[in-house]
Amino acid sequence: MDRARKALGARFPRDQRDPMTDSQEPRSRALLPFLNTLRHGNRSHATCFYKCGNACDAAVPNQSDNPTFADVVQTAFSRRNVLKAAGASALLVAVGPVASAAAGDRGPGGRPGGGGRGGALTFRPVEQNTLDELVTAPGYRYSVVMRWGDPVEAGAPDFDIARQTPESQAKQFGYNCDYIGLLPLDDHDREALLVVNHEYTNEQLMFPGVASESSPTTAQQKRIAMMAHGISVVEVRRHGNSGEWRPVRNGRRNRRITASTPMEFTGPAAGSEYLKTAADPRGRTVLGTLNNCAGGMTPWGTTLHGEENVNQYFGPATGSVPDPERRLSRYGISTDAPAGRRWHEVDPRFDVAREPNEVNRFGWVVEVDPYDPTSRPKKRTALGRFKHEGANVQIAEDGRVVAYSGDDERFDYIYKFVSKKKYRPGSDRSSRAHNLTLLDEGDLYVAQFTGDSPAEIDGTGRLLSDREFDGVGRWIPLVKNGRSMVPGRDVAWVLTFTRLAADELGALGPASAPTKMDRPEDIQVNPVNGRVYAALTNNTDRGKADKAGPDEANPRNANRHGHVVEWEETGGAAGERFSWRIFLVAGDPADPSTYFAGFDKSRVSAISCPDNVEFDPAGNLWISTDGSPGTLPGSNDGLYAVPTEGGERGLVKRFLTVPRGAECSGPLITRDGRSVFVSVQHPGETNGSTVDTPTSTWPDRRRDKPFPRPSVAVVHRSDGGRIGS
Repeated sequence: MDRARKALGARFPRDQRDPMTDSQEPRSRALLPFLNTLRHGNRSHATCFYKCGNACDAAVPNQSDNPTFADVVQTAFSRRNVLKAAGASALLVAVGPVASAAAGDRGPGGRPGGGGRGGALTFRPVEQNTLDELVTAPGYRYSVVMRWGDPVEAGAPDFDIARQTPESQAKQFGYNCDYIGLLPLDDHDREALLVVNHEYTNEQLMFPGVASESSPTTAQQKRIAMMAHGISVVEVRRHGNSGEWRPVRNGRRNRRITASTPMEFTGPAAGSEYLKTAADPRGRTVLGTLNNCAGGMTPWGTTLHGEENVNQYFGPATGSVPDPERRLSRYGISTDAPAGRRWHEVDPRFDVAREPNEVNRFGWVVEVDPYDPTSRPKKRTALGRFKHEGANVQIAEDGRVVAYSGDDERFDYIYKFVSKKKYRPGSDRSSRAHNLTLLDEGDLYVAQFTGDSPAEIDGTGRLLSDREFDGVGRWIPLVKNGRSMVPGRDVAWVLTFTRLAADELGALGPASAPTKMDRPEDIQVNPVNGRVYAALTNNTDRGKADKAGPDEANPRNANRHGHVVEWEETGGAAGERFSWRIFLVAGDPADPSTYFAGFDKSRVSAISCPDNVEFDPAGNLWISTDGSPGTLPGSNDGLYAVPTEGGERGLVKRFLTVPRGAECSGPLITRDGRSVFVSVQHPGETNGSTVDTPTSTWPDRRRDKPFPRPSVAVVHRSDGGRIGS
């Protein structure tokens, strides 16, 4: 840490505050122009290849000729009329916290709902930097909880990068940690289960001798990479009375879930013709989970894991394959070339020419019971199949479960699931068995956002005359009461090819057209004000000649830096109407196209590419980024906090930055508010960085064999107090 302080002192002028000390006041305006030297958003070439298979270089999967936003506006209710019809209080309806977080019923995995509205964020923001270090706000410290390769299951060897095997990796902490869940093991917040996604692998930073994305990998290396995907469950224990947590070696609930772990399909699409393969003629069992990005915790003590960029693992090994209904191309899967990872060379199920239905068995939400290491994970088909960023749930006023999920693709949609059955409070065996079936039946909707000032939208992001980007929305049913709402399609088809189903609804006319969004990612419900918040990471194709133009919910052409939308459900969480507004339009505050909930932009931290969102007990929004602002060359990603209520609503402050080349994922704030976990994903993932020539050596700083290791870290206050305040 002393080296980091020295480096920062050398980099920043004396009249700027060192982000790791309490000396000097921060300068309110010390921003340089955004750089445009990187790719989509602000990613490196390596990240684009390994994370999503260069998805943005391919044709936009959504080629539907849905009605334009202006057409939708002409047939939609105006905001004023909708509110009049629903009652004057409709706009301010709060759906309430997850039931398990309510007083007296936290339940396993429950999140807090208290703390008052709009708690002040008193920490001093971190300056932008390019350090190879996790830099925290003054008064905070961090420790590494789990690194790639650390032992998880009993019998796992200590990590040795030169002696990796598939068998070892299947018992060790996987690569590129992302979503973090924390489920309590006691009533005193002393012991818990840490549940972590492993989104993807970067073979250049895993194996010596792999020089670039085009370098071939051995069969052994491919099998190791398969085992480095998936999910880890690790018992952790609080260290003393601090906010620090440490792993429990060989914990009896420790578990690795990989690309070959048997899983069960449940729900309406299970057993359908679309999921049957030669290896599984019943269409009920699938091996593994892939590209797990964000996720969520349920009130009944399970975790949900979204399968996102699964397209990059599949393709035809030789020649081309027919795709008359666009079942492959609509999901970004090549019809004429094998996937870049070439996993079909060690497992033929990844060759769509040999096994055309295997690809349909990925792209779902996976439910895991971390409390039972012998349980079989479930792929819940009722929630639909697309590039799930994650899934987050709340309990509606009538007891039904509501789950939100974004489809992380340019010009794709936001979805909501409402269960048929109702949640049963309590932790007894009967209630939990019932709740474990809640995601198997229900209604699936896709969102339509309608603005109230359509004539003013010109693609510049210029703020409108009413001083907000806002309007009303509708949840358009895809499946309702067990029936398909898409003419000529059965329920199993709608759930397996959900993107196509939403497109076909839009073709019916403006009233049924879902809104094409700018890469919708993580979506969560604020436990204090009840509003729903969705991160839209970016979309540099918005407004191009052959692409969809701007609308009030996506108001900026060439949207490099993304935005965050908030909405209130009208008539309760399970309702079919909502009122929405844009909370912030990200980027350099000096750029007139940015917006921070109306707050004074000279006082906020620059932020770009919002990805994951989280809330602290006071209802403040925390945002992790995937594509840094670039106000310094290659400026590092980070974690930001912003009040959603009160006089400082919109005051974005940078809480930490992650090491060089890394993405800040997770995050997870403990229910007592004293710890924040973050996933430091792909440190050193810059162009040309390899095991042999790394651009990061975080976190171990080994001199003999320096290389980076994706890791979960926990940040806490030095005095043991609450994070942020």
